[in-house]
Amino acid sequence: MARGRRRKLHFSQLYSFACGRSKFDVDHSQIGGPGFSRVAYANEPDCFEAGILNYGSNYVSTTKYTLATFFPKSLFEQFRRVANIYFLFTGCLSFTPLAPYSAISAILPLIVVIGATMAKEAIEDWRRYQQDLEVNNRKVKIHRGDGTFEFTEWKNLRVGDIVKVEKDNFFPADLVMLASGYDDGLCYVETMNLDGETNLKLKQALDATSGLQADSGFQNFKAIIKCEDPNASLYTFVGTMEYEEQQYPLSPQQLLLRDSKLRNTDYIYGVVVFTGHDTKVMQNATNPPSKRSKIERKMDKLIYLLLLLLVLISFIGSVIFGIITSDDIQDGKMKRWYLKPDDSSIYYDPKKAAVAAILHFLTAMMLYSYFIPISLYVSIEIVKVLQTIFINQDIQMYHEESDKPAHARTSNLNEELGQVDTILSDKTGTLTCNSMEFIKCSIAGTAYGHGFTEVERAMARRKGSPLMENEQSEENYEHPKLAVKGFNFDDERIMNGNWVNEPHSDVVQLFFRLLAVCHTAIPEVDEETGKISYEAESPDEAAFVIAARELGFEFYQRTQTNICIRELDPVSGMHVEK
Repeated sequence: MARGRRRKLHFSQLYSFACGRSKFDVDHSQIGGPGFSRVAYANEPDCFEAGILNYGSNYVSTTKYTLATFFPKSLFEQFRRVANIYFLFTGCLSFTPLAPYSAISAILPLIVVIGATMAKEAIEDWRRYQQDLEVNNRKVKIHRGDGTFEFTEWKNLRVGDIVKVEKDNFFPADLVMLASGYDDGLCYVETMNLDGETNLKLKQALDATSGLQADSGFQNFKAIIKCEDPNASLYTFVGTMEYEEQQYPLSPQQLLLRDSKLRNTDYIYGVVVFTGHDTKVMQNATNPPSKRSKIERKMDKLIYLLLLLLVLISFIGSVIFGIITSDDIQDGKMKRWYLKPDDSSIYYDPKKAAVAAILHFLTAMMLYSYFIPISLYVSIEIVKVLQTIFINQDIQMYHEESDKPAHARTSNLNEELGQVDTILSDKTGTLTCNSMEFIKCSIAGTAYGHGFTEVERAMARRKGSPLMENEQSEENYEHPKLAVKGFNFDDERIMNGNWVNEPHSDVVQLFFRLLAVCHTAIPEVDEETGKISYEAESPDEAAFVIAARELGFEFYQRTQTNICIRELDPVSGMHVEK
């Protein structure tokens, strides 16, 4: 019944689904001009014209460094730290006769510190590279000719390839939708990875291609898509499709973006128009920034303070040394003859006391260098790495439903975790998992449902009302086991058909009839069990339809002009179809 009835439906003729149809407007007149020169030859990625265009591959990279740029970029990052600059300065001076110690004792600690930090950066970037490999080697079905589809890696896709994406899979590139498992080319898309929205978006193929619902239909399919050049706008798309000598306008309603997921739809067919770094999600991506935590910035300020004290101590000592050195000759001989090296004629020359004071200042800067702790950065880096390991292995941060543990891609900002000062939110869905349950309702001034919502709990805690006693009495009440997702309602007054005995049974009937009718959900019937499930854009809409079904008002079919439900007739006591 599911397949037969659903394929007779034409949802595009319903107002809710017809709003997304694209029409020619003034924007399409720009096709072919500057900024609108993209051309994709559908099902012909190897043709001569496509080869001339030389569009990029579908390989993406999110790493911060490459083999060529690792050393210069990483060294630049290391010498953004004040302490490293100071130790580099003293290391260079250690090769001069001014040094009070050997050069190796000054350079070796600096090499160890910078090397350890660069090694940590290399390991973290290698992990990014491993994640890129996993994404680029994901499999997707691609049309190989003669109406056959075979699996290939994402990185092998080219502009013009026709792909088949199945339910709960990510789109491998930016696609123009051609058809889906529904007759009118409808599909539901989850864009949570792009804009954070958990509600599903409805996409719709062109009427001209929506009938291509089988693999064999693409054996001789040919089309030319002309559209805008790659850009970062997620919500705009302007293009045209030339198919069977006809021009059809394309809009964002036909564009399926990379990293969004196909939901509540068995499969879709699409043609690749943007690949790799030309896709809109990659156009919005920026190079991994060099972020510095508050602790690191505070450390720089402390180093500045220590460096100022170091300069002050060296300066005072050098001034005093210069004054004493200028008065160091008595009877043509030096009073402090034991200070003068045998092979030097300037460092302790009383006739050049000012120069001797300056050179003494440089020597003092090196001699007092241990005033600044060179190992402090390494200690903090080790602590950050250990914190990252603990985060990755924290079993309490594991999400069982999606089988995803916590994963720290970088350890630079560990200490920033939890330091939230202000949260700006546009709606509740931004801060919640957007999982809806039907718990309570109010009909004709009567509240139904024994459960307590989170809002009621919060209000009770704020007002200090004894809600805990009510919860204890609620626990003593025997509840049916929660077996239906989205339905957590319990009230014998209206369940199991008992609503017919309520004083306002007619209002109760209208209430649940409206829940069963006013929506855009699509019914799906399991051919083996006969149970009906619903594909809806949002979980709250699905929760309402499921609640109506569980309370005896089952929505089971939709046509262009009718919505069919099964409900209890209060007069006859039988379930009737309306």
